[in-house]
Amino acid sequence: MTETAPVRTWTCVVAEDEALLRQALVAELQRAWPGLQVLAECEDGASAVEALAEHQPDVAFLDIRMPGLTGLEVARIATEASPRTHIVFVTAYDQYAIDAFEQGAVDYLLKPVKPERLAATLERLQARDAQPDAAALAALLDKLGALPKSAGAVEPLTWLTASAGRETRLVLVDDVLYFRADQKYTTVVTAEGEALLRSSLRELLPRLDGNTFKQIHRGTIVNLKAIAGIVRDDSGRGTVRLRHRPETLVVSQPFMALFKHM
Repeated sequence: MTETAPVRTWTCVVAEDEALLRQALVAELQRAWPGLQVLAECEDGASAVEALAEHQPDVAFLDIRMPGLTGLEVARIATEASPRTHIVFVTAYDQYAIDAFEQGAVDYLLKPVKPERLAATLERLQARDAQPDAAALAALLDKLGALPKSAGAVEPLTWLTASAGRETRLVLVDDVLYFRADQKYTTVVTAEGEALLRSSLRELLPRLDGNTFKQIHRGTIVNLKAIAGIVRDDSGRGTVRLRHRPETLVVSQPFMALFKHM
C-alpha cells in the first residue's frame, strides 16, 4: 500500500497598520485558504520584523506604508532574518510601482483587496516551493525605493515641542540623537539632555524622515547621523555608539540587517 505524502501546512505573518484593513485581510485569507496558519498580526514595521525573525513564516503580507519601517524595509530585512519567506506586498501604489511589481520577484495585492486577486495570488504561492530569489527581490526593492513619493506623502517634522520639567522646549529634529519609548510618551534625547514628547513612538514614526531616522529596536529610533560606530555581538545583536552621548543603544538582531553596508 502506497503511503500518501503529508500535506504541507503553510504559515504567514500579516503586517498592516490600519486595524480594520488588517482584520479584513486576515478574514479573507482564512476564507480563501483555510489551511493557512496566521502566526502573527502586526500593526507596524518593527513588530513585523520581530515576527518574521521569530516565526520564519512561509509568506509575509506586508503593507508598504507603515509607521517607522516601511514594508520595503521589512522585506529587505527579511532576506536575512527569514530568507525562506515569500513576500506579498499590499499596496495602494500608483501604476509606476505596479509596473515594477509586474517585473519583480514578489506578488502584490492592491487595496481594497479583491477576492479573485487574492485567490490568484494564493494559487501562485502554493505552486512555489523553492526559497525566494533574494537577488531578484533586492533589485526590485531598489527600484521601488527610487520611485517618487506619492502626492499625499506627509512632510517630515522639522521642530518638536517637548517638556523638561516645567520648561517647554523647541527641539530641532536634526539635533535629536535618538528617541526612546516611555510608556505612552516618548523621550527625546539630544546632546544637551532629555525632554518628554507627549505622543507615542508609533505616532511619531510616520512624521520622521525615514532616510535619517531608523528604528533599531521596538522602543528605539536613532538618528543615523549621530552614530559613531556599531558592534555586533556573538548573538547577532548590535550595540550603537553615539557621537555626543556616553550611553550605548541596543540593536535587536533582526534590525542589524539595516546596517549591513555601514
